Amino acid sequence: MGFIQEFKAFAMRGNVMDMAVGVIIGGAFGKIITSLVDDILMPVIGVATGGVDFSDLSVKIMDAEVKYGNFVQNIIDFLIVALCIFIMIKAMNKLTTKKKEEEASAAPAGPTQEELLQQILDEMRKK
Repeated sequence: MGFIQEFKAFAMRGNVMDMAVGVIIGGAFGKIITSLVDDILMPVIGVATGGVDFSDLSVKIMDAEVKYGNFVQNIIDFLIVALCIFIMIKAMNKLTTKKKEEEASAAPAGPTQEELLQQILDEMRKK
């Protein structure tokens, strides 16, 4: 099998296409979460903390200026984004679980494994 054919087989496998769709949707979802954090949550947090902005913090070591404030601000942003995603996924999982429970309860209860085995044993005894 040639290189081109192997690559085509790899690229057209289902899981690669699913992953590509996931990356695209994840990018769009990331924009939504970033907007939620930047436009809604951070202004509220800024008011609650008195407008503290870490991005300007730095320390000078000899001739080098280490700007650690932006790093601290990015960590805080990451934690807020991670919390938002966690809450959304938790809510989605709860809805999915509730839906599965409703489907399971709606399905008619069939005979148990023990009842089926007993029926088979009874049929074998009759013969």
